[in-house]
Amino acid sequence: MLPHQETTDLTYLGTVENVRGATVTVSLNQNTASGVSFVAGHAYRIGQIGSFVRIPVGYVDLFGIVSEVGAGAVPESIAATQPYGHRWMTIQLVGESHRQLGFQRGISQYPTVGDQVHLVTEADLSVLYGHVGSPSFVRVGHLASSDSIPALLDLNKLVTRHSAVLGSTGVGKSTTVATILTALADEARYKSARILVLDIHGEYKKALVGRSNVFQVQIEPAVSPLPGQADDSAPAPEDDVSARPLFIPYWALTSDELLPITLGDLDDATRGSIIQEITELKSRTLASYPKQGVSSNTMTVDTPIPFSIHELWLSLYRLVHATHYQPGTGQSQATEALDTDSNGQPTQPGDALTVVAPKYRTQSQASGDKKIYLSASTLNITRQLQALASRLRDPRFDFLFRPGPWLPAVDGRTDQDLDSLLRDWIGGTQPITILDLSNVPYSILTHLIGVLLRIIYDALFWSRDLSEGGRERPLLVVLEEAHAYLTSVAGGSAAENVRRIVKEGRKYGIGAMVVSQRPSEIDPTILSQCGTFIAMRLSNTVDRSQVTSAATDNLEGLFAMLPALRIGEAVVVGEAVRLPIRALISAPPEGMRPDSEDPLVFDDRGPGGWNRSREPSDFAEVVRAWRQQDRRSSKLVPDTPPAKEEDQNA
Repeated sequence: MLPHQETTDLTYLGTVENVRGATVTVSLNQNTASGVSFVAGHAYRIGQIGSFVRIPVGYVDLFGIVSEVGAGAVPESIAATQPYGHRWMTIQLVGESHRQLGFQRGISQYPTVGDQVHLVTEADLSVLYGHVGSPSFVRVGHLASSDSIPALLDLNKLVTRHSAVLGSTGVGKSTTVATILTALADEARYKSARILVLDIHGEYKKALVGRSNVFQVQIEPAVSPLPGQADDSAPAPEDDVSARPLFIPYWALTSDELLPITLGDLDDATRGSIIQEITELKSRTLASYPKQGVSSNTMTVDTPIPFSIHELWLSLYRLVHATHYQPGTGQSQATEALDTDSNGQPTQPGDALTVVAPKYRTQSQASGDKKIYLSASTLNITRQLQALASRLRDPRFDFLFRPGPWLPAVDGRTDQDLDSLLRDWIGGTQPITILDLSNVPYSILTHLIGVLLRIIYDALFWSRDLSEGGRERPLLVVLEEAHAYLTSVAGGSAAENVRRIVKEGRKYGIGAMVVSQRPSEIDPTILSQCGTFIAMRLSNTVDRSQVTSAATDNLEGLFAMLPALRIGEAVVVGEAVRLPIRALISAPPEGMRPDSEDPLVFDDRGPGGWNRSREPSDFAEVVRAWRQQDRRSSKLVPDTPPAKEEDQNA
């Protein structure tokens, strides 16, 4: 049993008068001092929302949290006659402490009318929130009511039972996440920790420097090198020399993932024909470059085997647009009526990797007895092929369609396989991997996040019993700005794969941390599967009700204080804490915080914002940065050489 004072001591508050499930109504003793009570030299506020009480029941101490105080807590049966409405409290029971078993969540027995109720002292709290030296608990701050008692999170429950960090913009949400991740990435305690952060705004590079490997989508104006060629034209960003290019090989996508972002909407017959083409290209690769674990008999269109999407485009273009000297010859290149010059050489034979279409003779260009016939193909995908060619040429999509060492040659050969990609993402030298998706085109961002999650899930699912599998070495996936892609209406593949992770990931060692400023926009199924909630200030009523309904604890009174929380303060409930707590999260030191702070309109520390001197404007640099889509202004390179002196004088 926890140490506590006798009933004659000042810890005594009142008696139980009503029990309804886990909700207990307490009548305060008329002699109980209101306001502040001093116990063993410590001051305690009586009847504070969110404070704890203890109810001794034999050899068991029940613990509850104050959810309501005053007239509203008066039982309905006596509300009309009770003259002291302010002398009542409503308590929500949350756990119990037994002499042999110690503290545990849940209630095995309930109090009865007349049982005494005591305030919880700092000595009680230190026992409840102990385990400071236990490596399975991580410290992220301290209790808001006591600086000396650390706020601890159970590592096992935090990771595998999923969690949500929720709060309005500007309340310290990103800083809280950075603090938690820094604590989890303590290599002295957790030598094999691995955390994957999907950072869609590029906020965490600075906050997690020295603990993370950063992979960033880099947009280069030049065409990416062909397989086997070195790429020394893409230096790392000056503001983060550790950032490496992020590549996502398109051939690791399933057909359901690949076709929507390449060829768009297709009818069933067309889709079947294209799937057959992809399967044939993968079969050729497998015949030339065998892969362990798969054979021609077991391979499907969704098996991650390299194939050239550039070759697929060229093959489909020929099938649809080629003209022939013989009728009904389909894809036969031997009969193609290519346009030729005076020497009989093709003027434009076409090239797959540079996305140059072949040029054909038209029927009006037939000469002599050589008739020219149109393609016999019935595929109507002219518009889709144009869209695919446009994306293959667009440097914004190079991370997907020209994925560096994972770019297949025409015959399917790649310099590296998926093992090196997975090693970079979830087996790197640092405990945290940040995938910076800030440069990903918004039109495919949601779809791409779904692809990333599906690749990670499949890899760890099938390898769950291996040394790098999820069961042997669990993975925490942090989903920043989750409301942008986990909506119940238009979440698409991202929401579908996160639902899969939160429902089944626990068994395979994959945990999710959902971070959002609008919990009401997140799929309720996802939030309901989160075992721990770290709720910061939430002013919106709909957002608060969503958190209250999703949390496992019946603590409406505690969540009612969310609009009044300070910056950096959070209510933490769920499986990762022994009792619901109100905590002040420790902020990282200056210079190691996420890049999400509000700009100062007026800087009273010195010239800055609107109080700085007006400077000459150089919007040419602004436009160059816009066109180049690169925030590193010091690296801006003009697209054209400087004008000659005579031009400047014109």
